[in-house]
Amino acid sequence: MKTSTRPLSRSLATLLAGASMAMTVMAQDFRIGFVNTERVLRESNMAKASQTKLEQEFSKREKELQNLGTQLKTASDKFEREAPTLPEAQRVNRQRALVDQDRDFQRKQREFQEDVTMRKNEELQLVLDKANRVIKQVAETEKYDLILQEAVYINPKLDITDKVLSGLNAAK
Repeated sequence: MKTSTRPLSRSLATLLAGASMAMTVMAQDFRIGFVNTERVLRESNMAKASQTKLEQEFSKREKELQNLGTQLKTASDKFEREAPTLPEAQRVNRQRALVDQDRDFQRKQREFQEDVTMRKNEELQLVLDKANRVIKQVAETEKYDLILQEAVYINPKLDITDKVLSGLNAAK
C-alpha cells in the first residue's frame, strides 16, 4: 500500500510545481497601476481652474450673505439694547420682524450651500471624467492590465498618479 501512494504524491508534487511556475509567469505578465484620485482632484490644473471658477461664481452671493448676516446681528443687538424701554406692541413687532429676517437669512444660507455643493459636484465630475479618459489612455499605451483608484495600501512603484497628472495637465 505504501508503494501505491508514492507515485500519486510524486504526481501531485509535480502538478503543484507546474502550477506554481505557471502562476509566476502569469504574475510577471500582469501589470497593475494605481492612481490617487484625491491627488488628481487637488493638484491637476483642471481641478484648480474649477475651484477658481466656483469661487468667482459664488463670491458675490457669499458677500451678500455675509452683509445680510452682519445687518441681522446689528439689528438684533440694537433690539436687545432697546427692548426694555420699548412699548410692548413695538417690542413684539420688532421681535417678529427679527425672527422673520433670521428665517429668511437661514433659508438663503441653506440655498447658497445647496447651490455651491451642486456646482462643486458638477465641476468635480467633469474633472473625474477627463481624468478617467487620461487613465484609460495611459493604461492602453503602457499596457496595464488593471488600474486601481482605491486601496488600503499601494507600493509606491505602482503609483502612476504623476503620469495621469501630466497627461491631464497637458490636455486642454
